Amino acid sequence: MGLHFQSDLDAIIQSLSLEEKISLLAGKDFWETVPVPSKGVPAIKTSDGPNGARGAGFIGGTRAACFPAAVCSASTWNPKLSRLIGNALAEETRTKGAQVLLGPTMCNHRHPLGGRNFESFSEDPLLAGKLAAQVVTGLQEKGIAATIKHFAANEQETERLSVDEIISERALREIYMKPFEIAVKEANPWAVMTAYNKINGCHADAHDFLLKKVLRGDWAWKGLVMSDWGGTNSTAASLNAGLDLEMPGPTQHRQLKAVKEAIESGELSETTVDERVRNILELIKKVGAFENPEIPPEKSIDSPEHRELIRKVAGQGLVLLKNKENVLPLKREDVKGKKIALLGLAKEALIHGGGSASLNAHYRISPWDGLQSAYGDDVEFVFAKGAHTYRQLPPLSSNCTDSSGKSGWLLELFDRGNLEKPTHTENGYKEAAFNPIGGFDSKWKDVRLTTTFVPDITGQHYIASSGMGPTSITINDTLVFEQKGDIEDPMAFLLGGVAEKEFQYPFTQGVSYQIVIRSSPPGGGGDHGGILAGLQGFRMGFMYDVEHNKDLVSQAVDAAKECEYAIVFTGHTPVWETEGQDQLSFNLPKEGSQDKLVEAVAAVNSKTVVVNSTGVAIAMPWLSKVAGVIQAWFPGQEAGNAIADVISGAVNPSGRLPISWPKRIEDAPAYGNFPGNSKNGQLTVHYEEDVFVGYRHYDRVSNEKIQFPFGFGLSYTTFSLKDASVSPVTGGMYKSTVTVTNTGKESGATVVQVYVGRADRSKKHPIKTLAAFEKIFLEAGQENIVELEVNSRDFAYFDETSGSWKLDQGRYCFLFGQSTADIEVKAEVKIEGDEKIPL
Repeated sequence: MGLHFQSDLDAIIQSLSLEEKISLLAGKDFWETVPVPSKGVPAIKTSDGPNGARGAGFIGGTRAACFPAAVCSASTWNPKLSRLIGNALAEETRTKGAQVLLGPTMCNHRHPLGGRNFESFSEDPLLAGKLAAQVVTGLQEKGIAATIKHFAANEQETERLSVDEIISERALREIYMKPFEIAVKEANPWAVMTAYNKINGCHADAHDFLLKKVLRGDWAWKGLVMSDWGGTNSTAASLNAGLDLEMPGPTQHRQLKAVKEAIESGELSETTVDERVRNILELIKKVGAFENPEIPPEKSIDSPEHRELIRKVAGQGLVLLKNKENVLPLKREDVKGKKIALLGLAKEALIHGGGSASLNAHYRISPWDGLQSAYGDDVEFVFAKGAHTYRQLPPLSSNCTDSSGKSGWLLELFDRGNLEKPTHTENGYKEAAFNPIGGFDSKWKDVRLTTTFVPDITGQHYIASSGMGPTSITINDTLVFEQKGDIEDPMAFLLGGVAEKEFQYPFTQGVSYQIVIRSSPPGGGGDHGGILAGLQGFRMGFMYDVEHNKDLVSQAVDAAKECEYAIVFTGHTPVWETEGQDQLSFNLPKEGSQDKLVEAVAAVNSKTVVVNSTGVAIAMPWLSKVAGVIQAWFPGQEAGNAIADVISGAVNPSGRLPISWPKRIEDAPAYGNFPGNSKNGQLTVHYEEDVFVGYRHYDRVSNEKIQFPFGFGLSYTTFSLKDASVSPVTGGMYKSTVTVTNTGKESGATVVQVYVGRADRSKKHPIKTLAAFEKIFLEAGQENIVELEVNSRDFAYFDETSGSWKLDQGRYCFLFGQSTADIEVKAEVKIEGDEKIPL
C-alpha cells in the first residue's frame, strides 16, 4: 500500500468527527454503506451472492446470470474455470451497480443434511480453498471486492443465529479454517464475512481467536471484516475483536449513543474506532469509489460469453455415477426414430438453491428444453410428472371474493394489538399469502385477510398454514388452525421452505365459506429473527383432494413402458434445499414420492437413467435397479443444455465428486452430532468427529458404508496412471510426477489426485489427505506426464501442544489415484526429523 494511499486516508480520518466515524461503522440500508459527502466519503454497494450478482431485489428484481453452484464448480476440479467464473461474476456485479460481491461461500460440507452445502465447494479444505482462491482472484483482478464467507464453521442452518459449536483448535485449523487460510494467502480477499454461529461459546463476530489471533495475526491479513446480515451481537466486543462493518443498516448495535457510552466507560477506545474506519475507507479505495463515487442503476446484460462459460462449467461439473452396459451416451444417430420418456422434474430447471444464492435468472433451460434442442425431431419425447414434489400447498386464490365484491381478499394492517382501526386496507388482494418484503410497511403490524370462498368441488380438501409470528385461521367463525408461537427461523419463511402440516376440512360445492386469517409479527422484540425481527409474514395453502391424491406414478409407468429409454429427473427445488434450514431427510422429497417413481419406472424399463439435481448426497434405494445415474447438482441457467450435452455425448463427463457419498445417513461421520442438542434454550453441537470429516472418516471404516467415494466419477472413456515419482525440492515442497494414459476410444478428461499419508498408520491422523490435483484432457490413446507440486504444509497436522503445524519424522506415502478408493500407484519419501512449520 503506497504512501499516497495512506496519507489520503489519514487526512480523511483526521477530518471526520467522532459522530461521522461512528456513522461509518454500519450500513446505510440493506446493501449500501454510509456516505459522508461533506468529507468526500462515498457509499459503496454490496450484492449477493456466490453464484450470481442478484442486485437489490430479493423477489423478482433485475435479471442476472445464474452460474453453477459452488459444489458443481468444485466437481470440475478445474481452478482455471474458477478464475473465469470470478471474472464473469465481477462483470455481473458491475451491472448491478455494486462494487462488493458477497461470496464465495467456502465452509466445509460437514453433514449431508446441511441446508447450505450447495453454496460451498467441498468436504475437503484443500479443494475448497484452491478453487475459492481462484474465484477471489478473478473477481478482484476486475476491481470487484470478494467477500469470503462465513468465517467460520457455518456448517448448519438449524438455529444458526445462536448455535454454539464446540470444535478443537486442531479441527478448526486443519478443516474449517484452512479453506479461508488458502484463499487469504493465495488471493488476498479484500473482505471477510463473519458467521452467525458461536464457536466455543463466543459469537463469530466478536471472536478474538478467529479475528485477532488467526485472521489478522497468524495470517497477517489486512482487509475489511463485515458481519453476516443481522449477525452483529454486541457493540464494544465486536468492535474490539475486529468487526469493521455491521450489516445491514440501519444499525442495531452501533448507534451513536451506544458507541459513545462504550468509549466513555473505557470498554472501547477511539483508536479502535479509527482502525475500524480505516479498514472501511481502504475498501472504498480498493474498489475505486473515491475516484468514481456514483452508484449506477441496475442493468440486465445477458452476455453470450457468460452463457458459454456457464454451460462449459456445468458440463465439466456433472458427474456420471453409474453407466451399466454403457447405456450412455444416447448419441443422436443411435436413438433416431426412438421414443424416450422424460419423467419427474424434466420440465423444471433446477438451477440454484434457495436463499442468498437465488436470483432472477436471465433465462432457465429445463432438461426438456435442452434435450428437445439437442435431438430435434429425430427423437419423440414423452413426458409425465410421476411424483408430487411440492413442499407447500399453493396459496388459496381462486373462487375468492372480498367484502367489496372484488375477486380476491380484503387485506387490513393494524397497529400491533389494535384491531379496531386499520392503518392500511386493500381490496382485491390476490392470494392467502403475505411476504415481509412484499411492498408494505408491515413491521410490528398485525394483519388480517378476509374472503368468501366458494369451492368448485365437494370433498375433504387440504389446508396448510404457517406464519412468522402467531397466526390463526377461522372458517365460518370456527378456529381451524392456530400457530401460537414464532417460527424458528423467519428467513426460512421468507425463502419459502417452511415445512407445514397439512390437515383436511370438509367443503361442499357451491357453498360460501367465510375465511379469516389473522397474524402477528414475531413477539417480544429483541433479536429474534435477526434482520427480519418484527416483520410480518404468513400464508394459507389449499388444494382440492382430487388433485392432492392424484396417482401420478401410474402415468409415468405407462410412459416408460412404451419408450426405449426412460430418464427420470429427480432433485430438490429451492424450497427443499435452502438457506435458513437444514434438510429434513436424506431421502428425496416429497415423502418418498421421487424414490417410488424411480423404483416403479425401473421395474418396467431396463434402460432407466436417473439425473439428480441436488447440492448434496442423497439416499439411492433404487441404485441397483437403474442403468445409469448422473449427478447434475445445481448447474446454473444453462442446466438443460449442459445435461443434454452429457446425455447425448456432445460432452464427455469429467466431473468428480467433491464430497463423499454415504449409503445411509447413519454412516455420516457427524451423525449423532448434527444439528446438536438443546439445553436451557441453547443449542450446542459437538464436533466429535474432529478432523475425521468426509473421506478422512470413510478411509477408516468399511467400504460398505460408501455409495461413491470422494473424487469418484465415470467417463465415456477410461484412464490409467503409472510410473509415479516424488522428490523433495526447497522450502518444504515436493515435486511429484505420474504418467496418465487415455486407454479408451474417446477423448476426455480425468483428475489426477495426489494423497499423502503415513506409511505407518496412526489412529490420531487421517490415513491420507488430499495434497494436490490436476485435471488433464487427453485424446484417445494419448499419454502424458503430469507434474504436481505438493506443499508439506498440506499434509502436516496442527499440534495443539506447541501451537504449530508439524510433520513427524518417518516414511510418507504419496498415493496417486482417480478417487480415494482408486489408488493406482504410489511413491514413498522419508522425513528424517520432526519438522515445525510456521503459522
